[in-house]
Amino acid sequence: MTKFIIVAGGVISGVGKGVAAASIGRILEEYGFSVTAIKIDPYINCDAGTMRPTEHGEVWVTDDGGETDQDLGNYERFLGVSIPKRNNITTGQVYKKVIDDERSGRYLGQTVQLIPHITDEIRDRIVEASSGFDIAIVEVGGTVGDYENIPFLFSIKNMENEIGKGNMCYMLVTYLPIPSHIDEMKTKPTQTSVKLLRENGIQPDFILCRGKNALDEPRKKKIEQYAQIVADHVISMPDVTGPGTVNSLYAIPLQLQGEGLGEKLLATLGLAKKRDATFTEWRGMMDGITAAAREVRVGMVGKYLDIGDYRLADSYISVNEALRHACAEHKARLRLEWINSKDLESDKFDARSLDQYDGIIVPGGFGSSGVEGKISAIRYCRENDKPFLGLCYGLQLSIVEFARNVCGLEGAHTTEIDPGAKNPVIDILPEQKGVIKKGGTMRLGAYPAVLKGGTVVHSLYGRDSVTERHRHRYEVNPEYHAVLQEHGMVFSGMSPDGRLVEFIELPGRRFFVATQAHPEFKSRFLSPAPLFDGFIGACLAADGAPARPGEAQAMARH
Repeated sequence: MTKFIIVAGGVISGVGKGVAAASIGRILEEYGFSVTAIKIDPYINCDAGTMRPTEHGEVWVTDDGGETDQDLGNYERFLGVSIPKRNNITTGQVYKKVIDDERSGRYLGQTVQLIPHITDEIRDRIVEASSGFDIAIVEVGGTVGDYENIPFLFSIKNMENEIGKGNMCYMLVTYLPIPSHIDEMKTKPTQTSVKLLRENGIQPDFILCRGKNALDEPRKKKIEQYAQIVADHVISMPDVTGPGTVNSLYAIPLQLQGEGLGEKLLATLGLAKKRDATFTEWRGMMDGITAAAREVRVGMVGKYLDIGDYRLADSYISVNEALRHACAEHKARLRLEWINSKDLESDKFDARSLDQYDGIIVPGGFGSSGVEGKISAIRYCRENDKPFLGLCYGLQLSIVEFARNVCGLEGAHTTEIDPGAKNPVIDILPEQKGVIKKGGTMRLGAYPAVLKGGTVVHSLYGRDSVTERHRHRYEVNPEYHAVLQEHGMVFSGMSPDGRLVEFIELPGRRFFVATQAHPEFKSRFLSPAPLFDGFIGACLAADGAPARPGEAQAMARH
């Protein structure tokens, strides 16, 4: 029977439940168990596909074409497995299914109600997503006090009654603030969270205490007394960023294991370990971070994704993490800086300012603002042999830049920005135009590509075909394939039918590669994405010597 670990949050969101859940999963995998993770999102959207990154963070794309919450990315990066879209459960999905069933007559005239129909649908989805695994970690989004979480917590409590308390473990992740005017860590938010969880019939088995500093004994004792759990189950989980730390989320599994969390979880669930948890590979990659002797400075060209007076750094979290994975592999420190593409369009812009970076990335994007700035950055990289990696929109704009400035195609552009472009080198293909709809992009999920031998891309992946994840509508217009290649661009990866361009590169450069895909979605801490691995290697190449892309072992793990 599958065992369940339920992870719920305290009185504020954003305390790190997703990373905590992923870290717990990593620990249990080290003991030899098969683990999956499920994210419950109480919003009424059916998925994250139509939500603004500035409001909800990055949209994570699964192999099977799901547009899901970014926490599934945390799960995949830590667990090293692909997680399907069914593992992201939303209120919208649940209600839509129940309403569709009611309309089709499934309930045979019953009065359809929150209890039992909605709560049973929630239970069925959790059971389906966890089927076949030793342990399922279920993260409940938001906070325990949110009204919209009540049906989910009710359903989970019902599951406990059905499968027995010995197969269910509850974990509360709370934040302990330190108000600046008193400089004392406060436990009251944690006490309130415990109270709210109990109002749903749930008593926490563990409390993970997030905070700027580690939890001290007086605070731990106070929480123990209030929550009525043993002190050993009150776990300190301080920040891993800042002075005197390793500045990496990947230290958290080791941090929690240092508190003995793995053994305590196994005892609570009545499980015997299948092997010793050594974390050998994990520690090896962590050594690449802590022992980094070199620094690589990468410029990310895009729009600042602001919301009010704050910037949502999570909008490109997977690209950031893929760079960190590659840097750990190369034992280098990452210095990632955002370059506002709008600034690159101003009359005062001096392209030589990009020379301060070891390499430039143009990631996926949306909207027309800053597009010419991105194109200017791509041109600078091409003309000055600056290592460059383009992702999705980055490939499309690389085509535009090359068509204009190398092929001499006046008015070359993408029809996403200029529907009447004289030379629509990026366009929606005719067979696609009749089926576009919001909430589902044209190519969504994993698609194969056939790689061209002797190219940088083929060398990096170390194989003749690969599968990467996509999320886009626009393609390189087949009418311009010939002229682009005649002027020196190499199509290093194509769809199996030869119609769609998947990878491009420019020969004779240290590294100039772009892909229509999002390889960052398949990058793992223990298995860096090959394109990012090659890009960082090129950035670190000494004295401007050509990098030798193709760390074959990276693909062996990919």
